[in-house]
Amino acid sequence: MEYLAKRPFIVIFILTVTFIFLFGFVFGIENSMIQGGVSAVLAVFLSPRKKKFTTQTGEKTEITWIFLKKPIIID
Repeated sequence: MEYLAKRPFIVIFILTVTFIFLFGFVFGIENSMIQGGVSAVLAVFLSPRKKKFTTQTGEKTEITWIFLKKPIIID
């Protein structure tokens, strides 16, 4: 999970493709604009978030994600 949390572009791509498949084949939505739009919004909502903050030792990056209990801190 930490590997995916550090690379949000991979998570967004995987979630978007999964949601497009889900909306197209499972729910039968044929309009590609609706499939792409709703899939992109859901993927961005579920993707990891990065926050930068400054400490005494320097600038650090905190990654929070809905699927992780604790945030990941990168130096």
